[in-house]
Amino acid sequence: MNRKVVFYQVGRLLQIEGYLLILPAIVSLIYLEKGIWSFLITSAITWLIGFAFVRLYHKKDSAIYAREGLATVALAWVLMSLAGALPFYISGEIPSYVDAFFETVSGFTTTGSSILTNVEEMSHGMLFWRSFTHWVGGMGVLVFVMAIFPQESGRSIHIMRAEMPGPVVGKLVPKIRETAKILYIIYIVMTMVLVILLVAGGMPVFDSFLHSFGTAGTGGFATKADSIAGYSPYLQGVIAIVMMLFGINVNFYYLILIKRFKSALKSSELWCYMSIIVVSTIAIGVNIYSSVGNVSDTIRHSFFQVSSIITTTGYSTVDFNLWPVFSKTMLVALMFIGGCAGSTAGGLKVSRVLILVKSVFRDLRRMMRPRSVASVRMENKSVDRQTLEGVTGYLTIYVIIVFISTLLLSLNKFDFETTFTSIAACFNNIGPGLGGVGPMASFAEYSAASKVLLSFLMLLGRLEIYPLLLAFSPALWKRK
Repeated sequence: MNRKVVFYQVGRLLQIEGYLLILPAIVSLIYLEKGIWSFLITSAITWLIGFAFVRLYHKKDSAIYAREGLATVALAWVLMSLAGALPFYISGEIPSYVDAFFETVSGFTTTGSSILTNVEEMSHGMLFWRSFTHWVGGMGVLVFVMAIFPQESGRSIHIMRAEMPGPVVGKLVPKIRETAKILYIIYIVMTMVLVILLVAGGMPVFDSFLHSFGTAGTGGFATKADSIAGYSPYLQGVIAIVMMLFGINVNFYYLILIKRFKSALKSSELWCYMSIIVVSTIAIGVNIYSSVGNVSDTIRHSFFQVSSIITTTGYSTVDFNLWPVFSKTMLVALMFIGGCAGSTAGGLKVSRVLILVKSVFRDLRRMMRPRSVASVRMENKSVDRQTLEGVTGYLTIYVIIVFISTLLLSLNKFDFETTFTSIAACFNNIGPGLGGVGPMASFAEYSAASKVLLSFLMLLGRLEIYPLLLAFSPALWKRK
């Protein structure tokens, strides 16, 4: 492996993070807050470390292969989170560095799980940085670096594949830098449209930006302890619809832009995703109607929570921890399904679930007709063997990690509902779980060791397991 390329790319990322930290410093300056120094100090430290990496590991051979891509993504996200936690810790607004690291990882991975018990006490600068990490991590910070810096090697697709969620990631256009630009242009435009819609609905400008960051990145950090519950039905409806839109593969929007409407609407993953939302909304709505007692409120709360959970955003309009068992079970199932591949959502992804279901039916047909030739088809194409094996392998390691993590976290002696949904919420990048970590609660009661474990799970879920696991393999770091 070419280590110089890895550290060079990581250095550029740290420099970018140093620049980004100036934004919350400006917010602190506007509101005359003392926290400005924590951002400036962290910005300087992060930028200087990145500058040292760039100078020391200036690349001669710029080729990026699969191993370099995996190592770059894993190392970058860990260092980015370690540095991003410093403003919370230096300012004293989160006194424990472990708690600050948990909060930062939760932000960058667009999870939204929090250790804060009274978010309203946070300064404007810290609230901005906390939510801005969602927006930065949503599309992928390394994709952002590729969009603004020229890449000498076309093989930088390996970085995108390691960072972008989904079974298969490809180019929208021949040049990878142009692909990254298209992704971010779509991302920025959709975010700004949401800001305008929220401001038009009466939400304060500051809150509008922060909730737009959380919605676009499908993260879920809010400015109030009750999440979105205190806002008007109009604002809740807008956020619910836009969350659903951000759970769709970004390729869909690109196809719409170039007027390939038929190709965009042919996606079986898209129709499956929309069908799951409709069916889940109706099922939960019927189940909670007797407790709500109003059709419009029932539909609004049901659709909002379905949209929030399947896209792994984590916002809430009600304490769904108090809903009937059937509705809570539906929400837990949606946690694992997640949004579409190529979106900012977490979870297994609808495409993987579709492939797995179709594989089961194919095997059943083979059992009845052993001599028949059956294939798994997606988007009117046969799924190749490598992709099928990749999906099966991913599910296997996914289940093993959930099982082992649940065992380890159970040492905290919380009830099973709290323990299991904590794992589901962090690993699938959801945010809130059930029981002691419900939408109106936090992860503050967990031990420091448990918070480190949950932070690791958030990174595993955001990077889809392999980059971070392989980072611990000596074979990945061998020079040849």
